[in-house]
Amino acid sequence: MAIPETLALLLEAPGPSGQEEPAAKVWRDAARGFGEVSGDVLGSSWVRVPGTGGGPLLAIVGHIDEIGLVITHVGSDGLLAVRGLGGFDPQPYLGQRVVIRTKDGPVDGVVGWRKQKRRRGDDRKPADFDDLFLDIGARSAEEAKEVIRAGDVALAAGSPAELRNGRIASRALDNRLGCYVALEVARRVAQSAAESGGGLAWDVAGAAVVQEEVGDFAGSRTVSYGLEPAVVIAVDVTHATDIRGGDPEDEGEHKVGGGAAIMRGTSMHPRIFDLLQETAEQEGISYSIEVSRGQTNTDADAAYLSRAGIATGLVSFPLRYMHSPVEVVDLADVEAVVKLLVAFASRLDAGISFAR
Repeated sequence: MAIPETLALLLEAPGPSGQEEPAAKVWRDAARGFGEVSGDVLGSSWVRVPGTGGGPLLAIVGHIDEIGLVITHVGSDGLLAVRGLGGFDPQPYLGQRVVIRTKDGPVDGVVGWRKQKRRRGDDRKPADFDDLFLDIGARSAEEAKEVIRAGDVALAAGSPAELRNGRIASRALDNRLGCYVALEVARRVAQSAAESGGGLAWDVAGAAVVQEEVGDFAGSRTVSYGLEPAVVIAVDVTHATDIRGGDPEDEGEHKVGGGAAIMRGTSMHPRIFDLLQETAEQEGISYSIEVSRGQTNTDADAAYLSRAGIATGLVSFPLRYMHSPVEVVDLADVEAVVKLLVAFASRLDAGISFAR
């Protein structure tokens, strides 16, 4: 299964937290093909498809930012100290090639690590960010500073790879996948309305929001407040538990290729969950149930508390190797989530209420 063109463009574009513009431009250009695109000063984007039934707004929200390595200091040896932009384990970045985004364009580099002196029998300690640095080939701090500034961000180099059985590997699947789904749901709703000469009862907006990975859900917070949707469905990734070390008893049974993972938990509106589950069963869409015992650590956490409260749901893709340069997803799961949310949107009657 080939990677959809728009998704491939989104995965190729850089977009670390706070510097999402290149990825956002790809998203906005695609959205202009079927609707009017808007944005805010933080850099979030959305496209709105009007309904015909006088109903309120359903917003499908994915975050467009990705994790990265932010440069904090240029050493006298020309090596660059880094810390994580977003929360992740630095271990998978050892020995990786990176591209640094600078004011004058991309700069190639590699991730190096502090040499450990060990005696026979000593254990090697896991690498921390203190042990990592970037090497761009500079021979001195002065040479490095000619092209690098503190605050520049490095991303793993390399293009998306097509694996066997419709699976793909790439950096930034978390969460260009969610942005792609938000875009594709809105596009299919608009296409259906154009073909039928009508539309859904509710307006539908697809949104690509910023700054989720740094933990404050800024984009989701401002978009949920500004658009005033009656329902928000956040789309993100969840840990696949069909790998070695996966723990279904703690995280649930979520298999790559197993369809959509629908969140059920304290901050998720129970009627939204029920409607998503019923829709999946009626449409023959494979799904698993993910359980939240509090916060979800996704954009849903900001959306459900916006204004006086918003009825919120969360649908995710099972993802292997999250927050690494080689995240893996099954494209059939991506299509399953798109179909689920298009069908969910069509089930929202103008008079439906989620008051509790």
